[in-house]
Amino acid sequence: MKKYLTGRFSFKTDIGKVRLSNEDQACALINASGNVLLIVCDGMGGQSKGDLASSLAINTVISSFKNRKGFLNRYFAKFWVGNVIREANKCVYEQSRSNPSYEGMGTTLTLLLIIKDTAILGHVGDSRCYFLRNREFEQMSEDQTYVGYLLRTKQITEEEALIHPKRHVLMNALGVYPSASIDIKTFPYMGETVLLCSDGLYNNVPKNDIASVLKSEDSVEQKVNELIAIGNKNGGSDNIAVVIWEAQS
Repeated sequence: MKKYLTGRFSFKTDIGKVRLSNEDQACALINASGNVLLIVCDGMGGQSKGDLASSLAINTVISSFKNRKGFLNRYFAKFWVGNVIREANKCVYEQSRSNPSYEGMGTTLTLLLIIKDTAILGHVGDSRCYFLRNREFEQMSEDQTYVGYLLRTKQITEEEALIHPKRHVLMNALGVYPSASIDIKTFPYMGETVLLCSDGLYNNVPKNDIASVLKSEDSVEQKVNELIAIGNKNGGSDNIAVVIWEAQS
């Protein structure tokens, strides 16, 4: 793996076919040191609440990333991931306490920071991070939902999870409480294609279809647009956020 990462990325959000407002946020950035940041947030609380929560969270992370020249090593990078998500949680929580109309707002937050040959995943909620590894499509994040818990404890099957009536019930979100429960994982990074998305994508597009789009020879921009188009064609039941990163050899 090269010391300096180069690649292509694209990101986009879409209101979908049902929602009255777009509460999803997405972004991809690469700094002068070649560090790659991918992030998706899916706001909750309805209209002004949800979109404000997701905007506050993603802007907190983006601002912090832009103000850094780089990371000394992966340990400092992992420390930054935890700190910046806690900072985002504090920002959303304090805003929700400052105005009664914002009470109860929150957001998911899933980010991936790639430092040379290391990927650091910071995750709160049920947005997802996937790797396309040796043509195999693998979910790297765990859904912090009631159904996700039932699935991990083998109380239900994957087929049952797809139609479970409580599959949308979150067990963790950013900004709801003064402190955040953050899942941070570190993986080796060997140039895999990465997808981050909100539940508006994976609830409307089967996993195999998502993988087929990522494996195609289309540009990253075309892949992002195609995934959103398929999600809307299949009902567009929620806002959709998509981020794709493809490393170049």
